[in-house]
Amino acid sequence: MSLGFGGEIPDLYHQYRRGYPRAVIDEVAGAFGLTGDDVVVDLGCGTGQLALPMAGRVRAVLGVDPEPGMLRRARRAAAEQDIANVSWMIGADTDLPAIIALLGARSAGALTIGQALHWMNRDELFRAAFRLVRPGGGVAVIANGTPLWQQDAAWSRALRRFLEQWTGRSAAAPCGTDAASAQRYRDGLAAAGYDTAEATVEYRDDLDLDQLVGGVYSALGGGALPAPDARPAFAEQIREAMAPHLPLTEHVRVTMLFGRARPRRA
Repeated sequence: MSLGFGGEIPDLYHQYRRGYPRAVIDEVAGAFGLTGDDVVVDLGCGTGQLALPMAGRVRAVLGVDPEPGMLRRARRAAAEQDIANVSWMIGADTDLPAIIALLGARSAGALTIGQALHWMNRDELFRAAFRLVRPGGGVAVIANGTPLWQQDAAWSRALRRFLEQWTGRSAAAPCGTDAASAQRYRDGLAAAGYDTAEATVEYRDDLDLDQLVGGVYSALGGGALPAPDARPAFAEQIREAMAPHLPLTEHVRVTMLFGRARPRRA
């Protein structure tokens, strides 16, 4: 199942999508007591933004994504960073039963999902994941900040106006990063048999215009990405829209929702 993130998108995604601070990895590891004996499954892994730093905390990570191009770029990134304990699998949330058959029931310390849950059937996924994770393990849903065009800043509002004018459609979709989505995820985890907890990591970061344009490109998907010969003009229009708001400072709030599997009855 392709979501339109093939072609050039994996390279753009790898270059421009923000990674996860060490504090986020610490929170996930602490929530489930992850050790060097654990396996983590990172579902919707993209080019490895979460899977690769997580690999330093556990025995092995399995990165799963439906886009072959994303996995090829993730594999390159692992080689570039000399990380050898991550495996990559083409698959989606609907393949979780097959992953459980492969790894074994109650074999994983955690299932992590970073910024991809809005593409998935969360309720079925949460129920299936209960059979994957070991006692004390669980599911981590991580929203790595809000989209660049959805932030509470003048430059972000200007970017949103430009994108809506350029695409001719609303740019209001929060991509699962809003409070309403978090509540749905929380309710779904509770209904599937998890105790929930939350954590946040906040920081500020300065963006240059190349990072901003690249971030937009990485989010558009292949079907909406401007043709190569149209990109200089597109980038210049973004620069003109941003000029009154320089410098660009992004307030990143990483939110983590943890679902710890409740003890099974004998």
